Amino acid sequence: MVPGSGTIVLAATPIGNLSDASPRLIELMRTAHVVAAEDTRRLLHLANALGVRIPGRIVSYHEHNEASRIAELLETVQAGATLLVVSDAGMPAVSDPGFRLVEAAVAADVAVTAVPGPSAVLTALSLSGLPTDRFTFEGFLPRKTGDRAARLADLADERRTMVFFEAPHRLAAMLRALAEAFGSSRQAAVARELTKMHEEVRRGPLDALVVWAEEGVRGEIAVVVSGKTEADAEDDVDHVAAVQAMMDSGVRLKDAVAAVAERDRISKRELYAAVVAARQ
Repeated sequence: MVPGSGTIVLAATPIGNLSDASPRLIELMRTAHVVAAEDTRRLLHLANALGVRIPGRIVSYHEHNEASRIAELLETVQAGATLLVVSDAGMPAVSDPGFRLVEAAVAADVAVTAVPGPSAVLTALSLSGLPTDRFTFEGFLPRKTGDRAARLADLADERRTMVFFEAPHRLAAMLRALAEAFGSSRQAAVARELTKMHEEVRRGPLDALVVWAEEGVRGEIAVVVSGKTEADAEDDVDHVAAVQAMMDSGVRLKDAVAAVAERDRISKRELYAAVVAARQ
């Protein structure tokens, strides 16, 4: 560590309920020399709600200026300052600004620590009713249909529970894409407004969640999806065998895939790819 340098502190902020603000977060808001916030207005709103005065310098630190701010922030810390880094909600660097700063700090041998606290990822996972022993956080899926389909195709054989974020107005389309990629019967949970007054966790197969989401959903959203199971893998083999049997009787590949996919309510694209892979 560089002699005389300060410390970068990544601190979690409430994801909804202000009572989840930790005493350590409050103390750092009162004592940090510099506070780097994803949205300075939301930081001041939080401070006001907690009855905290922030005497330190407040700077904006978000996805659009993250790269350009790093050198300035590191220089401040190397001069001996304590830098508090906060995002709008939850833990910085987890689907929020912070990773690049930590990466640069490690390279510069600057001290970095964290004040843990609320996490939408872990809260949604724990409430989902799905396996929690192994999971992967996938953040937001690409907005473009083709890019989203490609990302989901990469996850088709994922056996760990998957956690995603999504905007409420895109939720129904996202769930339809998940059903197309993983099968409509794949179990999932949609958690919204976690820790807030209108907290809700809706659980069930993807096709049922699509119907629910099409009615309109509001609030901050996290989607938890079960990983592929042994039963799913066995079903894949059965589906491919069914297509092969139809082809043996003279049905074209495309028509056989469409028939089996419609009958078993599974993805035509995924079934077609599985049949082609099996034939090779």
